[in-house]
Amino acid sequence: MFGKQQHGFDFIFPLAVIFTLSGTAEADDWPGWLGPKRDGVWRETGLLEKFPPGGPTVVWRSAIANGYSGPAVAEGRVYVMDRERAKDAAGKPLRPTRQGIAGNERILCLSAADGKVVWTHVYDCPYKVSYPSGPRTTPLVHQGLVYTLGAMGDLHCRDATTGSPRWSKNLAKEYEAEVPIWGFAAHPLIDGNLLFTLAGGEGSAVVALDKDTGKEVWKALTSREVGYSPPMIYEAGGKRQLIIWLSDSINGLDPATGKVYWTLPYPSSGEPQRPAVSIATVRRLDDKLFLSTFYHGPMMLRLAQEKPAASVLWEGKSNNPNKPDGVHILMAPPVLQDGHLYGVCANGELRCLEVDTGKQLWETYQATCGKKTDCANAFLVPYEKRFFIFNDQGEMILAELSPKGYKELHRAHILDATESARGRDIVWSHPAFAQRCVFARNNKEIICLSLAAKG
Repeated sequence: MFGKQQHGFDFIFPLAVIFTLSGTAEADDWPGWLGPKRDGVWRETGLLEKFPPGGPTVVWRSAIANGYSGPAVAEGRVYVMDRERAKDAAGKPLRPTRQGIAGNERILCLSAADGKVVWTHVYDCPYKVSYPSGPRTTPLVHQGLVYTLGAMGDLHCRDATTGSPRWSKNLAKEYEAEVPIWGFAAHPLIDGNLLFTLAGGEGSAVVALDKDTGKEVWKALTSREVGYSPPMIYEAGGKRQLIIWLSDSINGLDPATGKVYWTLPYPSSGEPQRPAVSIATVRRLDDKLFLSTFYHGPMMLRLAQEKPAASVLWEGKSNNPNKPDGVHILMAPPVLQDGHLYGVCANGELRCLEVDTGKQLWETYQATCGKKTDCANAFLVPYEKRFFIFNDQGEMILAELSPKGYKELHRAHILDATESARGRDIVWSHPAFAQRCVFARNNKEIICLSLAAKG
C-alpha cells in the first residue's frame, strides 16, 4: 500500500554550503517511529519562524534506493531501510517467479552531519507483497542497538555504531504466519527489556521478545489478519497497557505478561473489510483512545479509570470512504490535542473533530492535493502552537490548526514525488525531525534540511 532503482551512493552537496549541526549536544534525536516519545511531537527549540525564500536550506543529499521506511536519527547517525531489485546482465529488473520478486533489502547507517555512509547491511529478500517498492517500517534505535523490520518479516538487531549483528529472525517463518498482503509494516516498540512486534499465526498475533537476545518472552492473540498498526503503550485504569489493534479487534494487554485485559471488536459489527487496512497508529488523549480506517472510519473509546477496560464512546456510521463520516484515515496518524482531533481522510480531506462527540468542525484539501484525491496523505507534526505538515507531494507546510480552521503560514517543496501509486506520483514516508533539521526520503534520495533559526 504503500519506481526507478538506483544502485550505490552519490553524495551531492549544495553549492558553497558548509554546515555544522549546531548545538548537537542539546538537540533532540528522533530514534524511531513518531520520535523520542512515540507521540509525533517536535519539542526542540530554536526553530525558524518562517521558511526562507526558496525553502529551507539543504544541508546534504544522498542517493538511496526504493522503500517507504522513514528515517530514524540518533547519536549523530541516520538509519533507514531500502530495497534494490535484482537485475539481469542487461540491467533490466528480473521478472517475478514463484519465489517472488528477486532483490535485496538494505539497512543503511549514514552520518547525520554530511549524509556519508557509515555502514550498510544487505540481505537477500524476494518480495511477495503488493506495492513491492521496499521496506515499510522506521528503524528503532535504543541503547546502542538498532532494530529493523523488513516487508517480508525479517527482524534484525544490530550494533548501531558498527552494524555488527546481534540477532535476527524471520517472523513469518518462526510463527508460521502469512505475510500481510502489504508486507510487515507495524513499527516495533521497546519497553524495558522487551521488544513488541506484530507477527501473526495461531496465538502469536503479537509477540514480546527479549530485546538483547531475540528470545520469545510471551505471545498472545489470534487474528485472521494482523494488520499494520504499531503497538503502543498507554497508562489507564491504574495499569500500563499495551494497545494492540488487529484487523478485527482492539485490545489492551499487560506488557509484562501478555495477559489480555480487554478486547473490543472493530468495527463494532465484527465484520471487518478484507483485506484489512488497520494501519494508523492508535492515539490517546486523557481517557480517550482513537482509531480509524479507510473503510469503516472512526471509533473513539473511553478508557476506564478504576481498572483496565474500555467502552465505545462514539463511532462513525459510514462504510463508504468516498463519503467519510468523521475521519476515514488511511496511513498518517491523527493528532489529538486540546479536546480536538486533526486527521487526514483517505481522499485528502484534513478535518477537525470534537474529541468528545465526533462532531466535525471544518475540512480542507489545502494541506494535501488541493482537491479530492485517491489515497492522499499528509503527516501532521505539532510544534509549539503550529504544525509542520509533510504531504505526499513532497511539500513541507507550516500551518496553524485550531477549532476555528486551517491557517497556512508557509509552504516549500522539499522532495520530489518519485513513487507511482494509485495513478499518481507520491511520497509515503514519514520524515524525522531532529537536530533542528528535517530528514526525508523518496525513492531516489534522502535529504537533510535545516530548520534552525538564524542566530
